[in-house]
Amino acid sequence: MSPQYPLILSLETATRCSSVALTRGTLMDGEVLACLSFSSSITHSRRLIGIVDTLFHETETGWSDIEGVAVGLGPGSFTGLRIGMATAKGFAAAAQKKLLGVSTLDALASMCLTGGTVCAVLDARKKQVYTAFYDSGDDGSLLRRDKIQVLSPQQLVGKIDEPVVMVGDGVLTYGDFWKEQLGDRVKFAPYQLHAPSAAAVGLLCGRLLCENKYLDLATAAPVYVRASDAELSLADKKQSKDFRG
Repeated sequence: MSPQYPLILSLETATRCSSVALTRGTLMDGEVLACLSFSSSITHSRRLIGIVDTLFHETETGWSDIEGVAVGLGPGSFTGLRIGMATAKGFAAAAQKKLLGVSTLDALASMCLTGGTVCAVLDARKKQVYTAFYDSGDDGSLLRRDKIQVLSPQQLVGKIDEPVVMVGDGVLTYGDFWKEQLGDRVKFAPYQLHAPSAAAVGLLCGRLLCENKYLDLATAAPVYVRASDAELSLADKKQSKDFRG
């Protein structure tokens, strides 16, 4: 590993799992100095700062050692994504660090370098999943085929006509259904890979840092993909008002 790579603090809060990591370098030639992940009903806002302090203490590092703050952009839990983005922005602004971000699905897929097709799936609730397909690049990385979508489990089945490896917490909810529908065309990643990891976010953002591809502190926002319940309710009220004239 080349020693010139700077250190990145990364956060991932798209699901119930709060994950924080310190990484250096890229997916292909980087290292994970530390990663802490916790899954429980405790909100991310009550947990993140304490995890970061623990990480700094255990690795004997601090803000002066960090070059960038990375965050998983989603999709995922709307509340979790907002907390993650707000925390990352606060850290970056206060410590005057670069802000970086990658899709949570991209980070999930990056942990499954199978040489074949990977399908990342996150439970979107409402009997839907957030999903995207990935192919192996010439350098061993994974390249997303198309935009992220929100689909029903059955709709996703209709898009799979080749062997795939599925990864993400959608497998925990709909894995039995997909296995029944797809048979030998689907395999599932190991259980421990289904939770998004801040380490994967940090290593993917290592490449962005090298390429000077930063997020703007003022305009950076999570990738929700689907409208929130509040937005849908507001749209319904407006449509009803317009209908009544």
